[in-house]
Amino acid sequence: MKRKFDSILETVGNTPVVRINKLAPAGVHLFVKIEAFNPLGSVKDRLALGVIEDAERRGALKPGQTVIEATSGNTGIGLAMVCAAKGYPLVVTMAESFSVERRKLMRFLGAKVVITPAAERGTGMVRKAVELAEANGWFLTRQFENEANADMHSRTTAREIIEAFAGDQLDYWVTGFGTGGTLKGVGRVLAKERPETKVVVCEPADAPMLSSGTKQDTKPDGSPAASHPSWKPHPVQGWSPDFIPKLTADAVAMGIIDRIITVTGPDAMHWSRELAQKEGIFVGTSSGATFAGALQVCRDAAKGATVLCMLPDTGERYLSTPLFADIPVEMTEEELKIASSTPSARLVAQPA
Repeated sequence: MKRKFDSILETVGNTPVVRINKLAPAGVHLFVKIEAFNPLGSVKDRLALGVIEDAERRGALKPGQTVIEATSGNTGIGLAMVCAAKGYPLVVTMAESFSVERRKLMRFLGAKVVITPAAERGTGMVRKAVELAEANGWFLTRQFENEANADMHSRTTAREIIEAFAGDQLDYWVTGFGTGGTLKGVGRVLAKERPETKVVVCEPADAPMLSSGTKQDTKPDGSPAASHPSWKPHPVQGWSPDFIPKLTADAVAMGIIDRIITVTGPDAMHWSRELAQKEGIFVGTSSGATFAGALQVCRDAAKGATVLCMLPDTGERYLSTPLFADIPVEMTEEELKIASSTPSARLVAQPA
């Protein structure tokens, strides 16, 4: 494996596939692909690099031109890395409901972050990005419709999975969807090269857009015309915006999805914590949600089945969210008891 790189961008991809030991049901082989190993901590690093380099090849992005995108955070963070390395100014639009860590990370990387009202949801931040791009002549990456997004996953994520399971069975591949790039890009490769592998898609129980069977109202370019009627606010940041993205709708139309599973917010957070405390795998709420779906698949699978679950990002994106609400800053009673069990280096309670 290459150990010396000419740019941080060369480190995108080649994330590990890791066996789950303590949390895997008996008789099933459960693996996870940990996208937090990407340089900026999420699967969206792949998307960011793919759409920018595609635009450069096509001449759609000019040297020094400002890039703009609407994002829940991870795409913006990935784009901030790519734009910093390549020398493009970046502006992102993001609804105020997403975690403040994401805003700070993007700004730390040099991006400008325009916050949009939470009440206007994902469609509002997309609308703002389109307006700003048109008004200023900026390059809009269009992550939800851009085929270069899915193409990047076909070239990288899918190939890594095919290679990891070469000569071995792979019965199920489990993913969520944000843009649908991972779903479409990997799903179509599996359908062609590993047709025995069933593609399972997870979505929030509060926003069962795919499960509803109701089509997304779209504009001629495939972008959303309005929020989907089955969407409600949910705690799984980065999963399922308030519309079905074109790339996700493409995957549905292609018939590559074998099963759709809904996951509750509490289950998502529970399994994110369990992954950390039982397996030592530190990931975010969307990963916990996808893992919850994978466990449903495991329960229904035949003995000896192999399941691969995508884990989209790192848990550090969620420190200010409900995922960490029960994690104290000060010592607990148990910790105080441990601290006081020996005489040295003990904190003295300050008077009120």
